Amino acid sequence: MAPKDPLLSSLKVCVLNLQSDGEVVTDSSPHLISCCELLELVLRKGLQQPVLSLVNRDYWQCFEQLPHQDACGRLSAVSLAVEQTKVCRKLLSAQGRGRYLLRLALSRKTLAQFFTHLLHTPRLLEWYSPALSILRNEEFVEPFMSLLLVLSHMEFKLDMENCSFLDESWFLPVCDVYEVVPCREVGMVLRYLSGRVFVLDLIPDSQAHVDKFISPGDIIDEINGTSLRNSKNGQAGVVLSRQKGCPLSIRVLRWRAQDGTVYRPLVELLRALRMENPCLQLGPAASQQPPSKDQRPSVSQCLKEGRIVYIVEFLGKANIGMFGGKEVLQHAIPQVLHKNLPSKEVLLDMKETHLTCTDRNGTLMIFEHHYPEISCVGRFSQPGYTIFAFCVVDCPETQVSPGFSCVVLRASSSRECEDIVCRIGEKTVLEINPHCNKF
Repeated sequence: MAPKDPLLSSLKVCVLNLQSDGEVVTDSSPHLISCCELLELVLRKGLQQPVLSLVNRDYWQCFEQLPHQDACGRLSAVSLAVEQTKVCRKLLSAQGRGRYLLRLALSRKTLAQFFTHLLHTPRLLEWYSPALSILRNEEFVEPFMSLLLVLSHMEFKLDMENCSFLDESWFLPVCDVYEVVPCREVGMVLRYLSGRVFVLDLIPDSQAHVDKFISPGDIIDEINGTSLRNSKNGQAGVVLSRQKGCPLSIRVLRWRAQDGTVYRPLVELLRALRMENPCLQLGPAASQQPPSKDQRPSVSQCLKEGRIVYIVEFLGKANIGMFGGKEVLQHAIPQVLHKNLPSKEVLLDMKETHLTCTDRNGTLMIFEHHYPEISCVGRFSQPGYTIFAFCVVDCPETQVSPGFSCVVLRASSSRECEDIVCRIGEKTVLEINPHCNKF
């Protein structure tokens, strides 16, 4: 039997999932980040560090040193992308530049060209270990290139301007553009932290306060095309003063993620910002945060055939690939929430051998799963949230490589959320599931 590499197996599943996401892959596609992470892992696997160097080598240095001209002496598509990456002021590290370049190659359908150039540049290919690297393994490199060709024929429409956090994370913040012709002072109190321009407060009755286009805690990423990444104190004010009376295009990075929680790379910076402005509200978004007790229905449980049945909200379900361990929940839950599906009030009935979910009237079955099919269960990690989820085998009756789906629901309170998770956990831990590890 031919040897297999787990990275290639995972990438193959991820590519198939991307194809199922739709004709055009955007930043909101749930499998995009997984695909990019796997490509990055392939590029780093077996990459050897120079002996006499204080700087760690990353895959960006490989692409940076590729030949700049094609056989006819013209700048190749690869070199043009590398040059565009070099001049991007929002990227400060080799990791950020490498990630930007991968996204750019996906958008331009040139990903396979990058790797072809690398494979035909012996002095760079020698940076990789023959024993560890996929790129130097004859049995692995062909199926890997086949997957890249599939990706190169897919349509990617990615926001290349939203790249200021690629140095830190593949997960990108919500990015909005506000265009206005100011008729008065914009009215934002700004603070500079770690090279980023934060909005500390809004001046009452100012244009920013009236228009509500920005909130304290948000970041001004650029103004009229001028990047404010790695800004020094006062730089944003200088840019605004030069544009006084002119139309403004302000790119804003939101401190809230798509699911309404704090965008994780900003947590520490927002804590520092709050020390300066204790009134800064950094809880969940008003439209996303769990309703207060007086807003929720007073009844969250009911009796059915002598059992307690929970009244919860069904938020959605998504395929998450071939891994169903508890570590995937932190990524799987946002995948479901990003779909913004309408929630449904349902009845969750935990029976002796299986659980069922029906509509509030108990007439329409939403799903039914036996406990051995459930691979893990857990709560959303953000404080104040009552969202919980479990992963379930998609096709338990088959014996070959079943995939997993993540089912996401919301309880009426934190205590009830914990109770449901514990009850499902107690049921599943007593069963033996050959496909995965238990929670």
